[in-house]
Amino acid sequence: MARALIVGCGCRGRELGRKLRDGGWQVRGTSRDEAALDVIQDAGLEPAAADPDRPGTILELCGEVAVVVWLLGSAAGNPELVAAIHGPRLERLLENLVDTPVRGFVYESDGSVAPGLLREGREIVERAATRWRIPAGFIEEGRDQPGWPARAAGIVTGLLAA
Repeated sequence: MARALIVGCGCRGRELGRKLRDGGWQVRGTSRDEAALDVIQDAGLEPAAADPDRPGTILELCGEVAVVVWLLGSAAGNPELVAAIHGPRLERLLENLVDTPVRGFVYESDGSVAPGLLREGREIVERAATRWRIPAGFIEEGRDQPGWPARAAGIVTGLLAA
């Protein structure tokens, strides 16, 4: 049974996590907010405290993970931190994923984050995919579109078929 790690497991992350779980995956969802961990667990997912601004907290969770989902296209908060998680923090995480069992990475390239930051994040993921041969997928459509969880789950599962 494959395991996915959803970084940024808010409402949409829990929807995606349930879809993957129903398809036979084990799903670990992260939040930097301790109170949100109970909500993740109530959704039937394994909760884990982690902060995308601190890549080491994500890497600690990758030991049994096949696919990491960077579901932060609508991350909010301090603009410098949001820029960092779509730039240098993302790049540092990807550089270190090569030494883990992770076999795929999905990046949400659509959302309320500034389009330039999302483009930069996508380019970082594409370079990493080429350099370290990490299969990559991209969630490019609006999260409010009907059927979004099923299509996003298809992107995740498709990486293991590649």
